Amino acid sequence: EEVCVVGIFGKTALQLCSEKEALVSTVCDRQVFPLFQQEDPELADGAPGQEGEPAAKDYNQLQAYYSQESRVLYLVLTSICDTPQLLRACGDLAAAESREAGPGHPSGGPAPLPHAEAHEFWKHQEKLHCLSLLYLFSVCHILLLVHPTCSFDITYDRVFRALDGLRQKVLPSLKAAIKDCPVGKEWKLNCRPCPPRLLFLFQLNGALKVDPLPGRGQDPCGHLEKPPPKKHSPKRRLQHALEDQIYRIFRKSRVLTNQSINCLFTVPANQAFVYIVAGGAQDGDDPVAMLLDQLRSNCTMRETDSLLAPTLSGPRRYQMMRHGRQQLSFHAESSSSSSSSSGQLVDCTLKEFLWQHVELVLSKKGFDDSVGRNPQPSHFELPTYQKWVAAALKLYEVTIEGKDDDPTSLTGELSSKIMGSIKVLEGYLDIDTKFSENRCQKALPMAHSAYQSNLPHNYTMTVHKNQLAQALRVYSQHARGPAFHKYAMQLNEDCYKFWSNGHQLCEERSLTDQHCVHKFHLLPKAGEKPEADRNPPVLYHNSRARSTGACNCGRKQAPRDDPFDIKAANYDFYQLLEEKCCGKLEHINFPIFQPSTPDPAPARDESSPAPLEGEIEKLKEKEPQTQGESTGLSLALSLGQSTGSLGTYPPDAQGGGDNAESHGQSGDSKSEKRPSLVDRQASTVEYLPGMLHSNCPKGLLPKFSSWSLVKLGPAKAYNFHTGLDQQGFIPGTNYLMPWDIVIRTRTEDEGDLDTNSWPAPNKAVPGKRSAVVMGRGRRRDDIARAFVGFEYEDARGRRFMCSGPDKVMKVMGGGPKESAIKALNSDMPLYILSSTQGRGLKPHYAQFMRLFVVVPDAPLQITLTPQVQPGPPPCPVFYPEKQEITLPSDGLWVLRFPYAYVTERGPCFPPKESQQLMSYKVLRGILKAITQ
Repeated sequence: EEVCVVGIFGKTALQLCSEKEALVSTVCDRQVFPLFQQEDPELADGAPGQEGEPAAKDYNQLQAYYSQESRVLYLVLTSICDTPQLLRACGDLAAAESREAGPGHPSGGPAPLPHAEAHEFWKHQEKLHCLSLLYLFSVCHILLLVHPTCSFDITYDRVFRALDGLRQKVLPSLKAAIKDCPVGKEWKLNCRPCPPRLLFLFQLNGALKVDPLPGRGQDPCGHLEKPPPKKHSPKRRLQHALEDQIYRIFRKSRVLTNQSINCLFTVPANQAFVYIVAGGAQDGDDPVAMLLDQLRSNCTMRETDSLLAPTLSGPRRYQMMRHGRQQLSFHAESSSSSSSSSGQLVDCTLKEFLWQHVELVLSKKGFDDSVGRNPQPSHFELPTYQKWVAAALKLYEVTIEGKDDDPTSLTGELSSKIMGSIKVLEGYLDIDTKFSENRCQKALPMAHSAYQSNLPHNYTMTVHKNQLAQALRVYSQHARGPAFHKYAMQLNEDCYKFWSNGHQLCEERSLTDQHCVHKFHLLPKAGEKPEADRNPPVLYHNSRARSTGACNCGRKQAPRDDPFDIKAANYDFYQLLEEKCCGKLEHINFPIFQPSTPDPAPARDESSPAPLEGEIEKLKEKEPQTQGESTGLSLALSLGQSTGSLGTYPPDAQGGGDNAESHGQSGDSKSEKRPSLVDRQASTVEYLPGMLHSNCPKGLLPKFSSWSLVKLGPAKAYNFHTGLDQQGFIPGTNYLMPWDIVIRTRTEDEGDLDTNSWPAPNKAVPGKRSAVVMGRGRRRDDIARAFVGFEYEDARGRRFMCSGPDKVMKVMGGGPKESAIKALNSDMPLYILSSTQGRGLKPHYAQFMRLFVVVPDAPLQITLTPQVQPGPPPCPVFYPEKQEITLPSDGLWVLRFPYAYVTERGPCFPPKESQQLMSYKVLRGILKAITQ
């Protein structure tokens, strides 16, 4: 049989049943589709392998019904424009949000999708809906557009223009899909049986009010002069107005042209193509009252009904059930609102309206909808059911079903081409994104200008992030819409490319917290010369900051570059001056790493390496024997295993053992228990990459020492009245403070007296001449005078001594009168404000660099135990590789402290303006005197 294909699509109101399905039931005069649709499991679960993601689903569904009596095939498209599918899509979207948020979301509920993602989801569904519409426009003779209101939706103009553009784009693919189908030549050429005729169905929904007839007891003549009845009913006049409006809109937008063969669809020139369906209760009754009236009318049995009740079946039973069903969206009893007696034309029914177009198809006359002077006849073909199914199935596989097919097959290849052409729809459908992209593109140059404003030629990552934040603020003030995030990412990438393309400053910071001034560069390898012309250049780090520093002994000053590594800061600079000044002086060397393999590695973990044989003897040969020390104690001290000198820090964190006794209780070091071999063993395979401190692993030594201990000369080399004769000292600050140490021989009957404690002023001392006031009648050999000086040095080479915490020494002449006891019993600051500040607002700090000690030629032992904490806790405590050093008598000794303090995790930077200087300190107890 030859069939006429009628496609139905459009939007529906917020009702339980589908209006489009009820429309087919009304035209066919029988219940075609069930009132309550069952959810399609494939649609609910999503495409296979996509885990039911809402963006991967196609919520468009085609339902078909063939009326054999009338030879009409109905295709009903249910899409996201219908209430059931819209609810299902919203539910899937909410489920996806819940999965992304997870059970531990802080708000307790699902996190909403970002604006751009939600917008992309709905626009993608709109594109899939357009693909389904393209299929309908390719296989149908007549199309019914259903709309739930009585006003034309102007967005259809945009949709039809998008469909027309998409059809022209994918026409070659559609031709290839049906080239072997048993249809006519014109169908294969145009990929449709004819240019389909589009009809419009609108619903009143109570918008059009009709005055009711006068009831009983009312005077029909009581009204004022009534206007004469018009020729057409209000519904017919509304229909004509909508036809004129729709035709004018589509002609303006060139969706409709003179030649119908080139159009996406046609509308008849001399026939009605708009039909208005009466809606629900037009009087605006209460819905509950309306339902009660319907129930009453359905339950009332009339005489004619009782006679026919036993034999009711089929369409007649549907008509009986439909009696009084005003709640359905469409019903055929539309002629009751007007009568021929009122002088108006009788309105046709819905079936009569549709059948005048269907008969043109079934009679093979076709649609001659071209207008103009030279109208071209359009092709028309009325296929048989089998031919139509063959062509429609191929198009369905390519346009709708084949989106997920294998791309290597013919169907998959054509489907991929069609899906690739779907981007044509974006310019028509996604107006929000188009506007948003135009808006964001205009905001990008302003954001770029904000990023590049007040920028130096080369700058660091911090400056880049600050400027990028400013650019994003400017961008967010002007950019709007779903493309906001996309162009924000592009702005981020553009700014990063601008920064990395020749404007990137070296991120390395010196040990004094100064940035390298070079742009991004590589460091020269061993034996390689710097090359500034390479890309990237090969250069050494340089902050352009120079300072003046003195050598190990302090006698010679020289300029120095800002160091970027610990070796340049604490070793290389002083080794260069060592050759010119201090090379011939007596040194006490600190133990360093002695490799036993050609390629030693830096230590990476805190596990102590296994002890190796023969290293004890090597260290014994390299360790200088100082006066008053035994071999066992010297070895223990050289390996950094002694304790009792790190204050409140736990012994395990100091790199020391648990078996050493306090050194301040007895001068007999031979009675101490020697450490075990495991504790005393230092690694010869792994070295310490930084400096020795309280948190570093046990048994590791650095490759070089950051400390230096030099003897300037004998004790008489220092003149108490003139002070030190060295460069850079501020006048009046180059004096050492006196330190009087009591020297006496104790007998057995004398009470125990702690040699580390000092007698209080004016207190008698038991022993010789105990009745005499202290300091008056004692002999000179009872007191030995040592001298101590705490030297600070700033970046300009200005040096000065401090007589106490935050107290700069100032001697007018004759030497200082203040004793060193107060300074020795206090924590001295590692940094102090320089005595002469510059003109700038930034303060200049002086760093504690040297400790001068004059050891007299007397029977005593002065032990040096330096400990430095270069920062607030949990900063570790730094100390030399030899924690306790016994200074030989009769000498002027200088202990040079490190210029920078570095751990395995990085440097300890000098203090900022807002930090407390007293957190950076040299711990008390740096010197101890033990009488022999």
